[in-house]
Amino acid sequence: MSAPALRPFLPSDTPTLAAIFKAAVDELTGEDYTSDQRGAWACLVDDEVDFAARLAARLTLVATMDGEPVGFAALLGVEAIDFLYVLPSATGNGVATLLCDALERLATARGGVKLTVDASDTAEPFFQKRGYVAQSRNTRVIADEWLANTTMTKQIAAPASETLQ
Repeated sequence: MSAPALRPFLPSDTPTLAAIFKAAVDELTGEDYTSDQRGAWACLVDDEVDFAARLAARLTLVATMDGEPVGFAALLGVEAIDFLYVLPSATGNGVATLLCDALERLATARGGVKLTVDASDTAEPFFQKRGYVAQSRNTRVIADEWLANTTMTKQIAAPASETLQ
């Protein structure tokens, strides 16, 4: 496989990205979430019209290898990572790192000072290695299932008051 590359989200990507989302949730989070929790989580992309609208309303990047989508991430405004999912067969190839690096650079270029992410228990170590710090523990109910995650933040630029000195 070639090195991962990035491109913008296209509406025609929606079914493929929904499949990546479901595969990542189902295959990568089994040590942290039950089968019922993973099923509830995966159902969040069942409505592909709604999913496409969410992706289009954010700055969404698609990671490709050999021209095929293998992951995606989305920046909400300039301060939040809203999605970061990688196809299980593509993990370990730098896809998540490439996506996260790009979102951090884009957020900084757009005036962002810090980034926030609600990291799953599975993703928390990835973000921690990147300098994100846990702020709060959360629970979310999806289809009658309780799922836990951790809000994490990372300073990506000096606050404006510090840059003026």
